[in-house]
Parts: sequence; structure tokens; C-alpha cells
Amino acid sequence: MKTISVHGAPSEYILQEGILNELEDKLIIRGFKKILIVHGEKSWQAAKPFWPAFNEIEIVDYTYHGECSITEIDAVAKQITEHGVDSVIGVGGGKVLDLVKSACHVTHIPYVLIPTLASNCSPWTPISVIYDDTGTFTRFDLYPENASLVLIEPQILLLAPIDMMIAGIADTLAKWYEADVQMANIKDKPAALELSHYTAKLCKDVLLQHAEEAINAAKNGTLNYEFTKVAEAIIMFGGIVGGFGDHYGRVAGAHSIHNGLTALEETHYALHGEKVAYGILVQLMLENKRQEIEQILPFYDKLGLPTTLKDLGVTNVTEESISLVAEKATISGESIHVLPGVMTSEVVTRAMMELEKYVFVK
Repeated sequence: MKTISVHGAPSEYILQEGILNELEDKLIIRGFKKILIVHGEKSWQAAKPFWPAFNEIEIVDYTYHGECSITEIDAVAKQITEHGVDSVIGVGGGKVLDLVKSACHVTHIPYVLIPTLASNCSPWTPISVIYDDTGTFTRFDLYPENASLVLIEPQILLLAPIDMMIAGIADTLAKWYEADVQMANIKDKPAALELSHYTAKLCKDVLLQHAEEAINAAKNGTLNYEFTKVAEAIIMFGGIVGGFGDHYGRVAGAHSIHNGLTALEETHYALHGEKVAYGILVQLMLENKRQEIEQILPFYDKLGLPTTLKDLGVTNVTEESISLVAEKATISGESIHVLPGVMTSEVVTRAMMELEKYVFVK
């Protein structure tokens, strides 16, 4: 068994209404005097109604340009160096938070994360997904340091676009399928893997039980138990799976298919979690688990998750377009290779074509 390195949690995490009113005090306790705030335009508009006035800490502001890319990482690192800040606060969705993690790793300073979406586990994990400037996936990086502080105002998450939460549900559902395929046959698991595997199952169970009510709560603008439960499943449970499971608890086939889909420009408009949702089905087809596909398709239908390439915006589905995805999904180093068997582009192409036919018949 490979060595397992545990990256368990942020140093401090709080989800609570009104928690941002405590932000400055928590920054002062950490000895921060000058802060760079990194955000997107939409994320800042979402956070502003809840943002507190700062009386003692000096603030520098930076609006990012849409991608967690090397260009953007360099730009934020330059801001950090030029302004001599003590820390960076990332306010936004996964790409903003990943950008902050990367820039702070390069400049060796601590960071604080304030998510505005319940769309992935980025607030919890010391990992960044790196894209090029066009939005094509290039790699993901794992860092030795986690967030110094994560604060979540649930009302911000509640007011976020509902499609982002649905995408987050799909991304978190993948935690079970991608962890289980790697851990199910490991005997005498160490404690960290036991916790990761258990939490991965918890992700699936919580989402199947509470996702519909959580989405209804978001539609009605009513904060309730189900919404908070699902939000924390996405952020915390999802993060724990990878944080304790390390390479056994992170990505497998579903995320490789996501990465492969970035080869098709038409899919760039689909959300990360939507592409992962499709990737789950391809992975299950590769594992020959058609019964499991049949069991989760009703859940996909209720949430409006994609089951075909057409659902992801591919208007002309051909063997050639499928092969492009399969080739990128199976390059050396891709996580699809942790699946049983030899994962060639031809094998994946066949599975994707079979899935298209299978779902159409259903």
C-alpha cells in the first residue's frame, strides 16, 4: 500500500449565520494587519451584503479574471508581493478559492477562505485544479498547508444560483464511486482510510436522502436543516474523503472523464459538477455496473443532471468527438487508470458509446 498523507481539515472552520461579523477579530488574533481580498465580480456582489466593516486591518482588493490559471496565479502572487500583505482572503467559488491557495503556496503566506457557493469541497481541501487561460484542464496541485480559517455564511450559499448547488451535489456524489472503487478491496485499512471510506458512503447517503429538500429550500429562500446538511456534505464530507483518503479518496474515472470533456469546446459552458455527473455514469459503465446506473438514473432525472453528451451541449455526437474525450481522459497520469483493467482510449470510447445507447433506451 502507498503511504497515506493526511490533510484533514482547515485550522478553523465555522458555518453560522452572521459569522462574517467575527472576521476581523479572527484575522487580528492571527496577527494579520494587511490583507489582500481576491474575488470574482459575481462572488463579491453575493458577499457584499454580509461583509463587515474593517476598523483595524488594511485591505487591498483584486478581482480575478475567471480562471485558476498560471497567468492568474502569477498575477495574484504579484499583488501579494507588491503590497506586502500578511494573508489573502478568497471570496467566491472553487476557482477563486483554488487560485488563492496556489498563489499563497507560491508566496508562502497563510490564507482564509469564504465560499459563496456550495458547489465543491474546495474550501476544505489544500488542492487546486489548474486550467489554462481557455478553461482547459491541465493538472491539480496538492499543497502542504491548509486554510488558516474557513468561514461560511449559509445565507450566501442559500442565495447562490441553484444550478451551482446541483453541480456540487453531483461532484460530491462522485466521492463515493471514486473512493469505493479504490478502497473496497483493501483489507485491514488504516484508520485514515476507514474514515475516508465511511465518509464517502455518507456523502452518497446524505445526498440521496436530502438533496431534493435542500434544492427546494434554495428555491424558496428558506434556510433549513436539509440545506445545511447538504451544503456541509458537499464542503466538509467531500473534503474529508480526500483529506483522509489521500490518493485513494480523491479522483478516479469520473473526474478523468470530466478532464477529457474539456477537449470539446461545446462542454466548456457546462459546470464542473455536471461533467463529473456524466463521468460517474461512464465510470460505472467501465466497471460493468449497469444495475448501479439504473438505480441512480431516477436521482439524476429529479435533479436534471446530464446523462448524455447532448445534455452537456454536444450537438453532434460522433465517434470522433467521443474519441477526443477518451484520448484526453486516458493520457498518462490520469486518475482513470486506478480503475480495474487497462484503460485505453478505445476502451473508454466503447463505454461512452454504450452509455449513450443505454440511456437512450432507458
